[in-house]
Amino acid sequence: MFTGIIERTGKIKEIIHAGTNTSFWVESPLATDLKIDQSLSHNGVCLTVEEVKNGMHRVTAIAETLLKTSLGTWIEGTVVNLERCMQLNGRLDGHIVQGHVDCTAVCDEVTEKDGSWEYSFSFPGEFACFIIEKGSVTVNGISLTCFNVTNNRFTVAIIPYTFEHTNMNSISKNDIVNIEWDVVGKYVQRIHSLKS
Repeated sequence: MFTGIIERTGKIKEIIHAGTNTSFWVESPLATDLKIDQSLSHNGVCLTVEEVKNGMHRVTAIAETLLKTSLGTWIEGTVVNLERCMQLNGRLDGHIVQGHVDCTAVCDEVTEKDGSWEYSFSFPGEFACFIIEKGSVTVNGISLTCFNVTNNRFTVAIIPYTFEHTNMNSISKNDIVNIEWDVVGKYVQRIHSLKS
């Protein structure tokens, strides 16, 4: 489980393809604190640390993960948001995030607002039931509040700290991002669908 509060960013240093799997070597300041078998969020995708060395760690994504997320678009040099799993002895500063990406979305527009930024994203309409005005959404692993919500679009506002300390500063129009909807909303929707 995660909170959506990004700790650091990392850089993809090497990509290795083996059958239908793809492994990534990620360089980051977190590497020295990581342990093998630890869960780590990469742009909102929970992956298992398999190896740590030389200021880098290695993770592997299977075909299903590559299909459902933006990981297949990563190249050497791509900057990714990193978050270690939450500890139960601290504050939950974001919201409950599982690291299980529900879909991808496309950046439609980036607007500079004299010190902050607004990003609008379009997503598959089948997920409209999981998003509400002023609700929580996870974009590339970042816990954000959405507004201007429609059946296939939403906007988020980014403060300077988030812009400087995550990969939001590298997202442009037409870029693909990972989306995880609020887990509480997903359970409510499931309960409602079973009553129908």
